[in-house]
Order: sequence, then C-alpha cells, then structure tokens
Amino acid sequence: MKVKFTNLYKIIPNKKKVFSKIKNLIKTSKFVGGEEVLKFENNFSNFTGAKYCASVGNGTDALEIAVKSLDLKKNSEVIVPVNTWISTAEAVVVNGLKLVFCDINLDDYTICLKDLQKKINKKTSAIIAVHLYGNPADIIKIKKIIKNKNIKIIEDCAQAHGTKINNNHVGTLGDVGTFSFFPGKNLGGFGDGGAIITNSKKIYEYSLRARSHGAIKKYDHRFPGRNSRLDTIQSAVLNIKLKNYKKVISIRNKLAKIYFSKLKNINDIKIFRINKKNQYSFHQFVIRTSKRNMLKKHLAKNNID
Repeated sequence: MKVKFTNLYKIIPNKKKVFSKIKNLIKTSKFVGGEEVLKFENNFSNFTGAKYCASVGNGTDALEIAVKSLDLKKNSEVIVPVNTWISTAEAVVVNGLKLVFCDINLDDYTICLKDLQKKINKKTSAIIAVHLYGNPADIIKIKKIIKNKNIKIIEDCAQAHGTKINNNHVGTLGDVGTFSFFPGKNLGGFGDGGAIITNSKKIYEYSLRARSHGAIKKYDHRFPGRNSRLDTIQSAVLNIKLKNYKKVISIRNKLAKIYFSKLKNINDIKIFRINKKNQYSFHQFVIRTSKRNMLKKHLAKNNID
C-alpha cells in the first residue's frame, strides 16, 4: 500500500456540489468578482471573528498589501522569524523596509521571544509573527513586549486557518492578518488565493483598493495598486469547503493525538509542545530527529511519502 503525503482530490467535500457550482458559474460567465466573492469574504470574516475581510489573489500579495497598508517609515526595521516561507521576508523587502531576522523557539517553531526582545530597537516599526504549521505564535506576550512602543503586528496565518489563542482566531490579535488558500492548505482552493483580515476600517479600505489598481469602483484609481483578485470559482469552492471546515480541524486534531501518543516515548524524536488554552489546526505535524535521512529512507522503502 502507498501512503501519500496528501490526496487533494480525496479530501474535497461534497464533490457533486462543487462540480455543479463550477459548471453553473462557467455557464453564466461569472469569473471575476460578484456575489460569490462577497459571500466568501463575509463568511471568512465571520469564521475568524474579524470585522473586515478583503480577498486577494494569493497569500504573498496578502502579506505585501498588509505591510504596505501600515504606512511604515521607509528603511525602518521589520522583524521576521528566520524559519518561514520566503514570502514573509519578501513582503518586507519589496516595501522598501529593512529585514531583520529573529530566531525561533524549538518548543513550537514560532518566533523566539527572548531573541525578539534583543532585536527590538528604535528603528523597529513592525513584527511579522508567523503561525507556522498551524502553531500559534504567542501574540499576547509579543503585545506585552512592545507595549507603549509604536510597533505594529502583522500575523502571517498562511498555515493557520482555525488556529485560536484563548478562543480568539489568529489574525485578529495584531493589526492585520493574512491567509493563503493555496490548494495544499487545510482550507485550500483549486488554485491560488489569499485574504487579509483586520478590525481596522482604514486598513480594510486600503486593501480593497490596493488589490485592484487603487480603485474600489471602475475608474476610481486613487494610487498605483496591483491586479490581485480572488476569482469567482475559487470563492465558490472555498465557500463550500468552509462549511465543512470545522470537521476537517476535528479530524486533524484526532490524528495529532495519535502522533503525540505514539511518538512521545521515542527518545530520538522531538515533538512540539502545545498550550491547552489554544486551538490548533495541525496544518503539518513536524518532528525533529538526528536520524532524519535514515528515517526518510526507511519510510520511502515502505511506500510512505
């Protein structure tokens, strides 16, 4: 038997409904914007508990627009965890800001608070906290560290749909949160997609314009933006998937319990720690071992991706 890393087709819920919806959108030539997009933005803001949601073309654009929306001082410093996807760092550089890397902790692979305190200085304008693998970075403590400082918090939630800190969805505790709906994500579309959530009307309105050439309505261009819209078909797919998503999180949590139980007593395997006050989405279950290459060969030999 072959054990695949994932099977994106198999995990599509309500396949007949999804295919029927796509067929109908094609028949009616509904490809960009419209009711399905607005519906998804409303559904996702309700799911996360954010006041506002602006959908965009992908998670990278979400990060770049989010950073730009904060109007940070040019050449000021933005602190980013060293272990993340390149988009987190790119979003800083393309906005003309200085990138400062911060170490991560090995308890849950999120930003290291001790190193963060060392990296903060008068030039620091923002911190990007990445909720890597669906593990929530400690935003509560980060906020305490920067109390009375003019430092913004961007939450990179690309792998953390459904992750919560003290019952608050990630992305709602900082100034702005960003998401990716790449097909491999727990909540993924049939192509690229992303979203920005915030409780700030100013950030929301800027994001709406930035994603569409600086305009909210046709020929209302206030500044140079970009073309980054979540298309109608992706929105429709995500609307259907979102209805089933709590079940997805529940299954992933059950599987994670099995991993914790079976791996905790193996000396050469290190697993991350969880905080019982938080809710985890377990985008990935990451382990560390000094025998990594040997383990990889053993799994491959047994048809396990």
